[in-house]
Amino acid sequence: MTMTSPEAETLPDANTPPDEPALAGTPAPGTDPSQASPAEARSRSVQPVLAKLFELYPQLFGADFRPLKLGIFQELLTAHPEHFQRESLKAALGFHTRSTRYLQCVAAGYKRHDLQGNPVEDVAPEHVYLTLLELFRRRQVRAREDLRPKFRAQLMAAYEASGLSRQDYQAKVQTGDVAATALLEEAFAEREQQLAKREALRRTFESSGKSADEFVDMYGIDRRELAAAIKA
Repeated sequence: MTMTSPEAETLPDANTPPDEPALAGTPAPGTDPSQASPAEARSRSVQPVLAKLFELYPQLFGADFRPLKLGIFQELLTAHPEHFQRESLKAALGFHTRSTRYLQCVAAGYKRHDLQGNPVEDVAPEHVYLTLLELFRRRQVRAREDLRPKFRAQLMAAYEASGLSRQDYQAKVQTGDVAATALLEEAFAEREQQLAKREALRRTFESSGKSADEFVDMYGIDRRELAAAIKA
């Protein structure tokens, strides 16, 4: 699954360094620009365009990022020919949408926004999935603990928010990445176990003849766990 056009969600590739900032600062005093890393060089090359985007559209590129609507690349070129050139804008938007801050706003479930800052459409389930996967990989590299349990929970929340059946969801997010596929299968298996456990708890509660308060006191069950089972 590849999405390389500036109109689509520009997701990180294997050469994207983790946690690239959306707006990079100037080089530290006394540093040699020729010794900059590839990430720093890319940052400096797109910084003027990102600064102009921030100036023109702070509601999208300011303190709080928002997912960008499809087609916004061409809209920016048309609206501001005096400020933006095709290749430099493409590079800047690619840098912006690969930044961790941008990926976080996509993973949070925000809608895509137009140039006026209005929410206009949902982010496609496959884009949310790939975003969650990229964030997980970036964080796991630095984390001392295993982040897979949290990632599996995030995947299932995204799946449920999509409104798709399991078959349709897996068809949309399927990639050739064996490790990613295994993580998704683990998430679905864990979800099935949780659903079975909730169903068993619900049946036990209903057959007990006890009130919810009596039941949780009797069995030492977390009240929220029982509420989730009853609701299910």
